[in-house]
Amino acid sequence: MPADRRTPSSQALARGLDWAVWEVNCNLGPRDRPYEERHAFTSIAAVLRGTFHYRSSHGSDLLYPGSFLLGNAGACFECGHEHGTGDHCIAFGFEPALFEEIAASCGGTSKYRFKAARLPSSPSMTAALAAAAALRAGAQAAEELAIGLAERVIRATSVHPGRCFPVGA
Repeated sequence: MPADRRTPSSQALARGLDWAVWEVNCNLGPRDRPYEERHAFTSIAAVLRGTFHYRSSHGSDLLYPGSFLLGNAGACFECGHEHGTGDHCIAFGFEPALFEEIAASCGGTSKYRFKAARLPSSPSMTAALAAAAALRAGAQAAEELAIGLAERVIRATSVHPGRCFPVGA
């Protein structure tokens, strides 16, 4: 049976006990109605292609290539494609305990939550974006990349960014 064109397709690229990385492709367009979804994990998604609106409790943001979608575990959201069809992202998901450990080492608190829905593209995030895209080609060290990305995003979005200490050390 063919996949429903109205729902995004995802393929696991790598996974560990408390983290995972998926390639997500969406074919929705301006004629498709957004529907409510919920983040199962703390989510950071690198947008590689397409534009879409991401609506959450933090408001509505336009996501575009080079930007990062930020989602808190358990939070509801909608994505809409008012201006074009489809998008392609590499999504990183973190179980609460791991994200709390990363946040405590970089953001100064294990209770860290994203206060924005998007991290805009920036030169400081270009290497992380390129590394996320390389996972599609089977790049190794996915766990190191996932944790490093979470650290960079927390530092970029935290009001008290600190020096990160090794997670699990």
